[in-house]
Amino acid sequence: MTEPVRQGTTSVPMRAPETTGDVMRPALTAAEPNDHVAAAAYLMRHAGTTSLVVITDEEARKPVGLITEADIVKAVADGKNLNDVRILAQMTGDPIVIRTTVSIREAARIMVAGHFRHLPVVGDDGSLKGMVDILDICDALRVCDTKVGS
Repeated sequence: MTEPVRQGTTSVPMRAPETTGDVMRPALTAAEPNDHVAAAAYLMRHAGTTSLVVITDEEARKPVGLITEADIVKAVADGKNLNDVRILAQMTGDPIVIRTTVSIREAARIMVAGHFRHLPVVGDDGSLKGMVDILDICDALRVCDTKVGS
């Protein structure tokens, strides 16, 4: 199931991603519940992402919520001033999280069952390690299916 890939003069085996730890992106930006929704929109825009994990303690980095572009669109559609609304009022609290060891297929199952587009990824201590979104999972499944079909 692995195929060698040439990098310079060394042959390195390439394997299909198996776990969310293999495909997650680092959560470079997080927000706090009392930040303004406008700040969340700004951070998402500049990070090139569609969601932010909400944490209460920068040191522990334990996820307490998730705010997405859909949450921001809802606030705008409701006529709210994003500079007045706090993330706490718009976020999804107590988000479903997955560990880095969760399989790609299990992550896909969780996303489909819960109608989620984003899942925070945590380590064994519950601290935030990264994020996967539906595109990460679909790409990984495509690669896995291609490897199996080869």
